[in-house]
Amino acid sequence: MDVLDEDRADALFHALADRTRRDIVRRVLAGEHSVSTLAAHYDMSFAAVQKHVAVLDRAGLITKRRHGREQLASGEVTAIRSVSSLLAELEQVWRGRVARIDDLLASENAASDNAVSENTREE
Repeated sequence: MDVLDEDRADALFHALADRTRRDIVRRVLAGEHSVSTLAAHYDMSFAAVQKHVAVLDRAGLITKRRHGREQLASGEVTAIRSVSSLLAELEQVWRGRVARIDDLLASENAASDNAVSENTREE
């Protein structure tokens, strides 16, 4: 991953690190919502919800557009797919690490078994 990809991953995961923002993403993926409609679902001020929406917009997880006096938010499926892709990449890294640990343990067990059988033969 290059620096731009790392910065993008940081922005995506930062945006998704908050429960309210994840819920907003779920709602706007199901259909376009005004920020005021979204705000009605949460026990916080309109301004607080607006800030959450701005974080999601900067991360590219949602798109905002003006419709009269309202801001409408819709989900960006492509960005969600990129999160999924990043997670799959991380999973592969960890699977590789676990496989190397398994190989190391297996070789240590084999060496230990060989040492025990050699000691048994000597007796």
